[in-house]
Amino acid sequence: MSDRIIAACDGAAKGNPGPAAWAWVIADADGRPERWESGPLGRATNNVGELTALQRLLEAVAPGAVIEVRMDSQYAMKAVTQWLPAWKRNGWKTAAGKPVANRELVESIDALLADRDVEFRYVPAHRADGDHLNAIADQAASDAAVSQQAAGTALGDASMPVPAPARSAPARSASASRASAPRGAAGGKAAPARGGRSIKAKFPGTCPCGKAYAAGEMIAKLGSRWGHPDCASTVPEPATA
Repeated sequence: MSDRIIAACDGAAKGNPGPAAWAWVIADADGRPERWESGPLGRATNNVGELTALQRLLEAVAPGAVIEVRMDSQYAMKAVTQWLPAWKRNGWKTAAGKPVANRELVESIDALLADRDVEFRYVPAHRADGDHLNAIADQAASDAAVSQQAAGTALGDASMPVPAPARSAPARSASASRASAPRGAAGGKAAPARGGRSIKAKFPGTCPCGKAYAAGEMIAKLGSRWGHPDCASTVPEPATA
């Protein structure tokens, strides 16, 4: 029997910044959810919620654990897997010379990662065909952001949060699917949205799906706004004459 843990974590902020919360769910080796936890953060940003969710998840598993972490936040995942080494070398300054945002959370996660064998897996958010563990964590974080109350298995909540109905991705031809499929499980280059090209964001912002994106992350035009290329199918087409 495998000792590998499968888990997902997510954060939420109603307003970004606004009432915020974090959540995680841990499954068995076959992906069946076993326990979960969520907690309030008061007023905070979505990025703080995402990082706190990862921190609390890592604290919930023992040192030495082998764990697969599923996340829909490219910011949180890239912060601790790609950007962290450069931040350390630069004295906790970004490439633009500015102090790293949420440094205390990132440092705490860095220390927790040192004692655990962690594989990160990016999963798109709010998709009917998406990851079920991420959907549970997303719903738990959203509920806690609204209620500002802690919840979870350890607090006597035996039932798992039930995700709200997700939006289905539209059917596409095989050739279109091949052309638009993202490359890499950790969120590689994604296809342009509705014929528009993907670019690197100059500034952080919020996707129409409600999730934040960071400066330097790939974004695409989604209707009248910018957001995650993976969310292109969830944004209604603009009305035409």
